[in-house]
Amino acid sequence: MAKYIVKQSLSLSGEVEISGSKNAVLPIMAAALLTDELCEITGVPALRDVDVMCGLMRGIGARVNEFYSDKAIEIKTDKIDSEEAPNELVKKMRASVLVMGPLLARTGRARIALPGGCAIGTRPINLHLKGLKALGANISSENGYVIASADKLRGANIYLDSPSVGATENITMAAVLAEGTTVIENAAEEPEIVDMVNFLNKMGAKIKGAGTDTVRIEGVKKLSGAKHAVIPDRIETGTFMLAAAITRGNVLIKNAVSDHVKPITAKLKECGAVIDIVDDGLTVDARHGILTSTDIKTLPYPGFPTDIQSQFMAFLTTVHGAGMVIENVFENRYMHVNELNRMGANIKIEGRVAIVEGDRRLHGAEVFATDLRAGAALVLAALAARGTTQISEIHHIERGYSAFAEKLKGIGADIIRMEE
Repeated sequence: MAKYIVKQSLSLSGEVEISGSKNAVLPIMAAALLTDELCEITGVPALRDVDVMCGLMRGIGARVNEFYSDKAIEIKTDKIDSEEAPNELVKKMRASVLVMGPLLARTGRARIALPGGCAIGTRPINLHLKGLKALGANISSENGYVIASADKLRGANIYLDSPSVGATENITMAAVLAEGTTVIENAAEEPEIVDMVNFLNKMGAKIKGAGTDTVRIEGVKKLSGAKHAVIPDRIETGTFMLAAAITRGNVLIKNAVSDHVKPITAKLKECGAVIDIVDDGLTVDARHGILTSTDIKTLPYPGFPTDIQSQFMAFLTTVHGAGMVIENVFENRYMHVNELNRMGANIKIEGRVAIVEGDRRLHGAEVFATDLRAGAALVLAALAARGTTQISEIHHIERGYSAFAEKLKGIGADIIRMEE
């Protein structure tokens, strides 16, 4: 097991480059199962979750070549060897469920264990299954596995009870090879869905409306191979924006898409940070004036992202005044609060509401990452805290941040990764 040792690192400065999006590359890799031709994906981040998905694809029968030095992956699935995703890999990552739609469309059958991932709340796959059933699949379960089968998938009108990202992606991938037209209403609108749809359309799919609440898919008989560059990671972008803000620094964040981080930008501006959009990304300057608190409320995109809630909360502990955080997406996403309080924060929780007292002088402590984004929040808090902080269980963090410590070092952070 590894840990981070972080010492106070005020006024980070310089430039950092954002990697490709974790939440975009995983469904794009799954979508490559829909064709027997070669797919090349560039801008791939070097992450543990990507490694897990590569293993998952190989277990199904795909040939996967990884070129991390060139940030690229080649995938070719001439034939499907197994309609069952390897159980030991599925349990490591929730995104594993995204192979269900492509497998069902390609072979008429998919068998998958209930997926794992961060323990941040209940995330059932009932909306995935509801959508696949509407397309004509028979759904059953046995011994912790879900089985979907269909002689032929047919287009349908599908209304999602909530705008689930994974369900929107899975249903879309299944529907591209279905007979007729599928319409998904109350669909999720995240940029990662748009990126996956752009890849599918390059393969020959006929999909309109991605990025809106209504997606329309005209089924086609066959998809071809394609080459696609993954969008930059908006959550990594937001995390480094907050790293600059919490240390009162001035950082150029390269390869960032400003449209994807509008809620984060707006809230940081409310607090007093100066953010400018430049040709190759954006800059965050928090060196001047007194930063003040604000309130945030997480919502599906284009609202404030739940994946930035914990990092923003860490920042709020260091500014003037009290702020309120309302978590509307996951019911168990305050596990970082106890760890932040051990570092000197004063955060009180009542249900989905957290009151964050600012003006805290954080101090180093021994803490542990309970999940991916909670771990990132602890790293940010450690940058602002007096003394030394030891963060354990960083395997959670490395699921979603490529070369996190190295990138932070590059802008002046005192952080080392140590094997225990």
